[in-house]
Amino acid sequence: MSRSKAKGTAAETAVVRFLRAAGFAQAERRTLGGAQDRGDIAGIPGVVIEVKNCARDQLPAWVAEAELERDNDHANLGVVWHKRRGTTDPGRWFVTMSGAQFAALLREQQGLPAPAAEVDAANGGEAA
Repeated sequence: MSRSKAKGTAAETAVVRFLRAAGFAQAERRTLGGAQDRGDIAGIPGVVIEVKNCARDQLPAWVAEAELERDNDHANLGVVWHKRRGTTDPGRWFVTMSGAQFAALLREQQGLPAPAAEVDAANGGEAA
């Protein structure tokens, strides 16, 4: 196993352990999915988690990857859980998502309906 692959596996395992300790008993590492990848962590319905342990942050590419994987999985939420330098505790790492994903999460948490005219980023921010 390459050093990069080993780092990724270790980070994914750490996130799964953290999630299980936080009450998400079904959290588990997902096997590689090739062109139809559906994220790194499974077991939380409607959520795709892409885990990153890289020296350089590449947030735009990572978020785009998580959103593609969210679509592949037909999930509601796609996030990137990325390692924070200086700590091995996933509870102190960062979770990043797009503003649209965050607004959807807030609507769900608040019990609000989706707006009548969703903004479609793929259409250059035009109303759908």
